[in-house]
Amino acid sequence: MVLFNTETAPAGDSTSALEPLPHQSSSLPDKPLIVIEPSKSWVALDLKDLWAYRELLYFLTWRDVKVRYKQTLLGATWAIMQPLFTMLIFTLLFGKLAGMPSDGIPYPIFAYVGLLPWTFFQTAVTNSSNSLVGSSNLITKVYFPRMIIPGAAVGAGLVDFAIAFIILVGLMVYYGVAATWNIMMLPALVVLITLLALSIGMCMSALNVKYRDIRYALPFLIQLWMFCSPIIYPSSLVPGKWRWVLVLNPLTGIIEGFRSSLLNREFDWTALGVSTVITLFLLVYSAYAFRRMEKSFADIV
Repeated sequence: MVLFNTETAPAGDSTSALEPLPHQSSSLPDKPLIVIEPSKSWVALDLKDLWAYRELLYFLTWRDVKVRYKQTLLGATWAIMQPLFTMLIFTLLFGKLAGMPSDGIPYPIFAYVGLLPWTFFQTAVTNSSNSLVGSSNLITKVYFPRMIIPGAAVGAGLVDFAIAFIILVGLMVYYGVAATWNIMMLPALVVLITLLALSIGMCMSALNVKYRDIRYALPFLIQLWMFCSPIIYPSSLVPGKWRWVLVLNPLTGIIEGFRSSLLNREFDWTALGVSTVITLFLLVYSAYAFRRMEKSFADIV
């Protein structure tokens, strides 16, 4: 940019008013000016950026765990009590009163094995959906991959899952259920339900920033999802012609996989394969959609 002398020129002098000031240079700056604009197309996931901030993920995960049980009398015991008391209620209502079949497995351990992954999934999705709104001060002040925030909420749920698993070990000992080689599939199943919870959590958290109705609708949808999943009933109870509808629920293959892994049953590889494909699709789609929407979080959160 060239600045010109704007002093009044003498009459008849038409050039002096347009003389450049002596202390200004008419040449371009030595360093080019870089303008960064948001992409108008689908953005890359940039996984290297997530890896660079892995310590922040670890910190936020433990922060969520500490905040959750801060100033509570029972502390982390609540992670055990929620699935335990739910199992007792289900055993009374469905196992004793309704006579719900459980494929020859004692109903308390049948229900608890289904409730264990479900409780983790429910807690992870609910907490991650509100994570961005609850971290508005952090989002508006400093840069980091926003995907870390719902990821930390899901990671905190894994801590509760590990604590609640202790009760399952006690139930297996009490009912004489011995672990077999099927248990080798358990880590893969934990990873699978974690990815599913992360997929739904990322999507809901991004939508909740713009549409706050999500926080009111999600608990109802989660509750409805529970009754559409084989938690309180075995999948064998569903008539054969409707079984394909149940299999399309990604939680079906995962929950039945937990029962097969821990209770020495045959794996339903078809249901497990469908759950894996749906989970991976939701993960990729949610990740890209989240990155697409995250550039507006700081403006509307």
